[in-house]
Amino acid sequence: VQLQASGGGLVQAGGSLRLSCAASGTSFSNRYMTWFRQPPGREREFVATISQFGLSTYYADSVKGRFTISINNAKNTVYLQMNSLNPEDTAVYYCATGSPISSQKYFSSAYGYWGQGTQVTVSS
Repeated sequence: VQLQASGGGLVQAGGSLRLSCAASGTSFSNRYMTWFRQPPGREREFVATISQFGLSTYYADSVKGRFTISINNAKNTVYLQMNSLNPEDTAVYYCATGSPISSQKYFSSAYGYWGQGTQVTVSS
């Protein structure tokens, strides 16, 4: 399984970015596709996750209402649309996939496959 994340960059506060994560070597069946982020000097944290076929989505409180996770099963790609960005969103963003039990889907330790990370920098 390989995950390729892309779409990061430098944006001003209030701007938008869309991250993509393309998966190869697997399908999204029985999997969660999840975005985590690691701000400078801090632990990796959950951002958003989507279940197979996009039936369920979950968000961290800090991004709810601003970020939208979506999935294109035909392209084996998951997206993270990020709007109203602020400097606190600055981080390396990682996509991950796995089949955790539902209660564990927020924890990075539950995922076995990771993309390489893409840097998002929001300037004030």
